[in-house]
Amino acid sequence: MPRRPAYDRDVLIDRARDIFWQQGWAGTSLKDLEAVLNMKPGSFYAAFGSKDALFELALEKYAADGANRLLQLAEEQGAFETLKQYPRLVIENGAAAAKACMLAKTVLELRAREHALAERANALLLEAEARFADLFRAAQASGDIQAGHDPKALARRYQSDLIGLRISAERDGVDAPAIAGEIAQSLDRL
Repeated sequence: MPRRPAYDRDVLIDRARDIFWQQGWAGTSLKDLEAVLNMKPGSFYAAFGSKDALFELALEKYAADGANRLLQLAEEQGAFETLKQYPRLVIENGAAAAKACMLAKTVLELRAREHALAERANALLLEAEARFADLFRAAQASGDIQAGHDPKALARRYQSDLIGLRISAERDGVDAPAIAGEIAQSLDRL
């Protein structure tokens, strides 16, 4: 009978997500991963197969965590309030390994290398955009946003604003909370 691993796979994926999020794909070596996961090379390969396979799991975890936070907030606050609060929440997340979006960072880093993980990150960004579009539709249905606006176009712009906000939050001397407030205020004009 095979031995059960002496580790929690989800915890290891969280740790890998954080180091990849901070350092990127190219900036994270196998030695870095082995150190942060406290695994020897053989155990690492047995558990995850490759650096790319673990990076994809980390991307999936990052995207799923974000989606869950967004949906939970929408259940608690409603669609419109979620859209207004989310910009502030993403830059004030003290548990985040970095402020900038891991998916956007991955697209930028790996598309130039023509790496397949860039396309996976882009697909996850498109899924997030679709969730934002659903929130805009719900906000229209509740009368918080006028019906004449295209929810898909609003979602694309909103996601673009969030990505820019999150990059701004990484910079010194930028008042990211003020920018988050401006994004929220812009929704009141819809």
